[in-house]
Amino acid sequence: MTAPELSFAITGAEPARLTAVPALHFELDIHRTSGGPVRSITLTTAIRIAPARRRYERAERDELAELFGAPQRWATTLRPLPWTRLTTVVGPFTDRVAVPLPVACTDDVELAVAKYFHAVRSGPVPLDFLFSGTIFHLGPDERLRTTQIDWSQEATFELAAQRWHEALGDTRWVRITRSSFSRLHDYRRARAFGTWDEAIASLLRDAEQDAS
Repeated sequence: MTAPELSFAITGAEPARLTAVPALHFELDIHRTSGGPVRSITLTTAIRIAPARRRYERAERDELAELFGAPQRWATTLRPLPWTRLTTVVGPFTDRVAVPLPVACTDDVELAVAKYFHAVRSGPVPLDFLFSGTIFHLGPDERLRTTQIDWSQEATFELAAQRWHEALGDTRWVRITRSSFSRLHDYRRARAFGTWDEAIASLLRDAEQDAS
């Protein structure tokens, strides 16, 4: 039997349910286009955002200036944003198999991907999936052989931006220094606020009143 040849496609994405951290589940379809059956695959998937493949509203452009600079420079600065890299073990199959790819979503806006999604609230987000790894299969002598998947194997997918925001829910986390947290803690306790959200909302109201 000859080595299997494979094609890859992303067929969907949904927010993960009942997970410890916010995540999206992408569905990967692997199709054997020729060669013998697959015994297993050790698959590495690199995912990146391809920001140049979509248009942006003015509000989005203003938000994205922190990542890419002024829109007048985007012809040279609008480069792909690496999102994640994961390894998946795929079991045996003959013709095709569906494989879930769980990808964590972070609301840490100090990270480029989170900054991008904070700016882009709706519409499609173009993604590139790049595949590599090792295919295990039987050779003509019925012995186990390996064949490498090279990085020329790719798939594209347009993720609805709202899927990211659905996965994160209504809460966000902000990283602050220990001293800032201590001051905020004292402010909350002194005013008997029940939640951190109430304390921060109070500070924002005071700042808005001072600015007006």
